[in-house]
Amino acid sequence: MLDNLIKYLDNKKVLILGFGREGKSTYKLIRKYLNKKHIYISDKELVEDENLKQDKNISYISGDKYLENLKDYDLIIKSPGISLAKEDTTKYKGKITSQLELLLEFFSNYTIGITGTKGKSTTSSLIYTILKEQNIKTMLLGNIGTPVFEYIEDIEKDMVIVLEMSSHQLEYMKKSPNIAILLNIYEEHLDYYKSLENYAKAKCNIYIYQKDTDYFLYNSDNEILEKMVKKPKAVTYKVSFSKEKDVYLKEDKIYFKDKELYNKNEKRNLQGDYNLNNIMFVLAVSEILNLNKNKTIKTINEFKTLKHRLEFVGKYEDVIYYDNSIGTIPKATIEAIETLKEVDSLIIGGMDRGIDYSEFIKYLNNSKIRNIICMPKTGHNIAKEIRDKNTYIVNTMEEAVKVAKEKTRKGNICLLSPTAASYGYFKNFEEKGDLFIKLVRCS
Repeated sequence: MLDNLIKYLDNKKVLILGFGREGKSTYKLIRKYLNKKHIYISDKELVEDENLKQDKNISYISGDKYLENLKDYDLIIKSPGISLAKEDTTKYKGKITSQLELLLEFFSNYTIGITGTKGKSTTSSLIYTILKEQNIKTMLLGNIGTPVFEYIEDIEKDMVIVLEMSSHQLEYMKKSPNIAILLNIYEEHLDYYKSLENYAKAKCNIYIYQKDTDYFLYNSDNEILEKMVKKPKAVTYKVSFSKEKDVYLKEDKIYFKDKELYNKNEKRNLQGDYNLNNIMFVLAVSEILNLNKNKTIKTINEFKTLKHRLEFVGKYEDVIYYDNSIGTIPKATIEAIETLKEVDSLIIGGMDRGIDYSEFIKYLNNSKIRNIICMPKTGHNIAKEIRDKNTYIVNTMEEAVKVAKEKTRKGNICLLSPTAASYGYFKNFEEKGDLFIKLVRCS
């Protein structure tokens, strides 16, 4: 499988577009097997790696012209973070690929792909854990944090590969996984795409190239998905809270094709309706793969919340703190508030990506939250529209936590859920959440 990939790359004029962690892992794999091949590397902020200066078979392209002449290459292995939204890609769109697509193209493993605006990391990790605990050889790759090529040499023929797939990874995909899961689509990444429709189209590539022997599961309660999903070739299962479709909730029970699978009142670590929705997809996959139902349910109930996803930080001075720094859109913050219920202080704010906050502002104004602590930039904008609340304008996380400690009522909850991206202020949502936790735990 790997041999076929290397042969394919050997016969191409290859450009590595984007030289962060993923681009470097692409270079490392190609150079290991093709030590004389000339490789082209392009990145706007490219700084030549000291370790690569001895490699005479590299050409670097950087600066404002790093996206010019892309049509001159046979193959463009693009990193997810590089946006081509402002480029006319007509002449070379078919040449754009990714580590994820090359895996799907050249490896014959059974694959389960998961995407969605929210919930994909939890769902991917839970499916992977269930497979592992039922003694199925498996790997978890993709958007979860590790570039595919870092582990591609460890893939065995009979492994089931679970892939967390972001919209950026799916945008130019021409291959789809055997089981495709589309959890939801909400306004997100509008700084990267020209429109919500383009963002949704990228997500839909997860099922577009499936065969009739494959499976596609999607959330039919999501209005955007109901409009976007058009005649999938794969066997399709609609997942719904409100309608008796293929996978549905009725009187506190989850059913798969009218077979009762799970009682929503079971004691579990993954709280909230949004996590229950993720669980519905996981149970459906377990049925499709004929896994042991009791073992699947045991794993679901014991599965711990991932970091920064409604993570319990602790109780300090009789105030309870939760970190939901993954909550970068209004829907995620609202669901976190609804799950916790006793939120007295909410910390919001981050990079402005053109998301419409009008419904979120209305929700906050009608909520029982007393203190809204607003960080730049979106938080400062939202603060102008908040009525009858204690609104605090701050500029740093240090200030935000200080206000939270002073103003949150004893026995109540302070929640960090930014409702905006961290970029521009933090490297990512993990860094933001880590700082929040550190500050909360400081006496």
